[in-house]
Amino acid sequence: MRGRPTKDPHTRPAINTLERLHMELGGQILANRQRHDSLAEQMRHVEAVIKMLDPTYNLGRIAVKRRKPNPWFKRGTLYRRALDVLRTATEPMTTTELAKAVLAAHGVQDATRDDVQGIALGIQHSLKNHEGKAVERVGETSPARWRLFTDRRETV
Repeated sequence: MRGRPTKDPHTRPAINTLERLHMELGGQILANRQRHDSLAEQMRHVEAVIKMLDPTYNLGRIAVKRRKPNPWFKRGTLYRRALDVLRTATEPMTTTELAKAVLAAHGVQDATRDDVQGIALGIQHSLKNHEGKAVERVGETSPARWRLFTDRRETV
């Protein structure tokens, strides 16, 4: 084998997948203490496989992935809900305003301040990922204001 296994294009996808699995198992350990022993053993097995593929790999670099699912919106639907709100908006909106409007449109009444902040953060990440495609940031103010993207290129 030439060089380190992590440089080999055939083992790199395996290392990436194992890293993600390691992060998720670490997050599950934090969230679920009852299954701690079983999950910790699974993590040790994943670490052993990573070390078999690359003995010099630093396992300390793998961060624990903490994921708490959103109780109101399935994965991938929050961005579409934010676009629906922006379609009816008369002016650009901040992500917090969008979060409150999305929750109201969905009929959520019992959202805490932390819930609204979490929804706003999810919307913000989605808007940044789609900036210049479906949405655009208006001005340089903080917090950012967003609206639907309008292509300003002139047609000749």
